[in-house]
Amino acid sequence: MDYLFLIIALLMLIVGIVGSLLPGLPGPPFSWGGLAFIYGCNTIPLNYYVLTITFVLMITITILDFVIPSQGTIRFGGTKYGVWGTNIGLITGLIVPIPMGVIIGPFLGTFIGELIYNNKNTYRALKAATGALLGFIISTIGKVIFGLALLIQSIYLVIRYF
Repeated sequence: MDYLFLIIALLMLIVGIVGSLLPGLPGPPFSWGGLAFIYGCNTIPLNYYVLTITFVLMITITILDFVIPSQGTIRFGGTKYGVWGTNIGLITGLIVPIPMGVIIGPFLGTFIGELIYNNKNTYRALKAATGALLGFIISTIGKVIFGLALLIQSIYLVIRYF
């Protein structure tokens, strides 16, 4: 049974890292699920402390994944129109099956939102859209780091207890 749990855990950890890069797959929850399966093995002692801390981190990272692009828009001089555009573009990018829609969506949404606010200042709209794009990239890097950290933790546990 332990080997089945290890195989499922490894698959979930890999899907978690891939899901951090691809839209539509919730990367951090898959990574955390993989770690939970590792702790489900009989030979590895259950550690509620690690599972609780990583669960809270997973929830936080998942929420920040939607907040950080909007904050990038604000930090680069965007208005509430740009923030709304970022959020609408992010959701549209997830739903519409265009290549890299989750990257293009927030960028275009912010740009269009800022142009609706002031269609004379395309430089400011482009600057705010760049902030949304940077926010998206930063949140993606955070998700990948989280997934890799859980993968490393899982490998350590397997090496130590098997």
